[in-house]
Amino acid sequence: MTEMPALLDLAASAARHAAARQSMIATNVANADTPGYRAFDLEPFSPDLGAVGMRRTHPGHLGAEDGPARRVALDAVANDPNGNGVTLEDQILRGVDAQRAHGRAVTVYSTALDMLRAGLGRR
Repeated sequence: MTEMPALLDLAASAARHAAARQSMIATNVANADTPGYRAFDLEPFSPDLGAVGMRRTHPGHLGAEDGPARRVALDAVANDPNGNGVTLEDQILRGVDAQRAHGRAVTVYSTALDMLRAGLGRR
């Protein structure tokens, strides 16, 4: 099996990150009335450019972690009296941002496939 071209791999990774972020936001909204619940988000998408330059051969190299983005607790501006830290307006804006990021990633992926097909004469 051949390796996916770097641009397609990057776009697919960005789409997976946006989908995981959307899932995290949905969990926050579902727990908007849960006493003591704290809202979470994912770290911003950071492409793994190891395919371009240096490659990590051991998990401890470069002091970075492999795998999905880490979950980050959001600082609540104003907690509800029950201690809940979810602000629905903030979650809506984060959801829109995640949706746009996913749309951009899918567009890049689709356009890259179209360019590959055109290069092969299979348009």
